[in-house]
Amino acid sequence: MFDQTPILVGLEVGTSKVCAVVGELHGDGQLTIIGLGQSPSRGVRKGEITDLEQARLDIQAALSEAEQMANVEIRSVFLGVSGAHIRGFNNRGVHPITSEDHEVTEQDVHDVIQNAQTINLPASHEVIHAIRQHFLVDGQDGILNPVGMLGGRLEVDVHIIHGHVHRLQNAVRAVRELHLEVEDVVFNGLASALAILDREQKELGALVVDMGGGTTDYVVYTGGILRHAGVLAVGGDHLTNDLASGLKVALSRAEQLKVDYGAALVDDRIRGQTLDLTNEFGATLRTVHLEHLRRIMHLRLEETFELVRQEIEEAGLYESLRAGVFLCGGCARIPLVSQLAEQVFGLPVFQGRTQAVNGLKTALDQPEFACAIGLLKYGAQRRRPALRSRGLMQNFTQTLRELFFRR
Repeated sequence: MFDQTPILVGLEVGTSKVCAVVGELHGDGQLTIIGLGQSPSRGVRKGEITDLEQARLDIQAALSEAEQMANVEIRSVFLGVSGAHIRGFNNRGVHPITSEDHEVTEQDVHDVIQNAQTINLPASHEVIHAIRQHFLVDGQDGILNPVGMLGGRLEVDVHIIHGHVHRLQNAVRAVRELHLEVEDVVFNGLASALAILDREQKELGALVVDMGGGTTDYVVYTGGILRHAGVLAVGGDHLTNDLASGLKVALSRAEQLKVDYGAALVDDRIRGQTLDLTNEFGATLRTVHLEHLRRIMHLRLEETFELVRQEIEEAGLYESLRAGVFLCGGCARIPLVSQLAEQVFGLPVFQGRTQAVNGLKTALDQPEFACAIGLLKYGAQRRRPALRSRGLMQNFTQTLRELFFRR
């Protein structure tokens, strides 16, 4: 049983970095970021742990930095997960209403949701999320809360996100070896969407693309409901690998070239421009064309966006994206990446900004922190009912004390 303190921690164990964000949940439901910690990630590849000991050390470093900034002791986290093994699909559960008066009860709702989660997954997979979309009563759809309605047949549509159990548990184990508890495991794409989409954008229809170091996670909301989720095992590290191969340079040099000179589009103004690659003594080793560098990046990013668009079109959701596309993750910082995304998707594209969170501006304004902040918002949604109940009890106790002393 978790101690319902107002302190929450979101932990993202990414391919490029480990990020821990500490938040404080106030009695009015507002969330404030009070701490942030980061560490280079050296034990993760394509969003999954490949070196448990190294990952544990990097997690510990990020959490220690966050603890010091927030001046708190971290005891549990909401853990973000990704990886190409994670899949999402829609499913429907059915439940007959057998009571004499045919009134839908809370138990009926519980039972139909349980039925929707009873699915034939591979034995090696487990459900991460079963996100309720809407109910149907005797075929009438679009019902958000069927309790109290009359009917003979209750149905519910849910979006199931699942992943390989052992590959998920590796991340959980790395955290628990630090004597910390994992309050919940959360899909990174879902967390990012929680951070940057407001209610209106979810209603209109929005695609969130979180472009990290090793994976690209994406989710679609329409009508206020999560409709689709997926992962591509492609991220910023693949850009670096492409540059290293295409320019025939070391990975470390390719990463620096990507950061210093990279862009998602090839501008006519750079044609003919070159970069001199020097050694540690400043002597020129060779020359590369800036146009070649950016074309390599352009092709990889274009392919990534095209794959996401193909997935959305096959799911029948492309025409529903009236609010546009929202980019986050470290690759959202690449110059001209939004313009390239607009060309591929044919929709307005925005860099995602966190919504309805207060606190450290350094975290709120950076697209690479969207996932970790979204983990906090997910945790806040879980904690708010308990916090409200505790607040009501405290108010009741205070009222009794006042009455007692008045007498």
